[in-house]
Amino acid sequence: MNGTYLRFYTHENVRHHHQLLYEWLLQHAKRLGVHGGSAFKAIEGFGRHGVLHSQHFFELAGDMTVKVEFILTDAMADKLLESLGRENVSVVYARLPAQFGVIGARTPADTPRVP
Repeated sequence: MNGTYLRFYTHENVRHHHQLLYEWLLQHAKRLGVHGGSAFKAIEGFGRHGVLHSQHFFELAGDMTVKVEFILTDAMADKLLESLGRENVSVVYARLPAQFGVIGARTPADTPRVP
């Protein structure tokens, strides 16, 4: 299946509606019907201002980049981006073409069990 790889970049301490932005993005996408998304924390990097950030034990707490990713249909990517515009969210994003699918069939033995 062809679609979109949508990636957002934010700092881990940025908030939207009193919630961490990366958490809000995942929950907002889920409410819109997106089937999955993930957030990843960077260990080192620099942004548009050229400042190098590196994660150390107590330094830069809350200042590292978090990447939030979704692989979705083009229509769902459009819907998500439009909704973020209406929510007045300020976030850097990248949109790339993606080919995605599932290899193999899940069997009941593969399904995680909830205790």
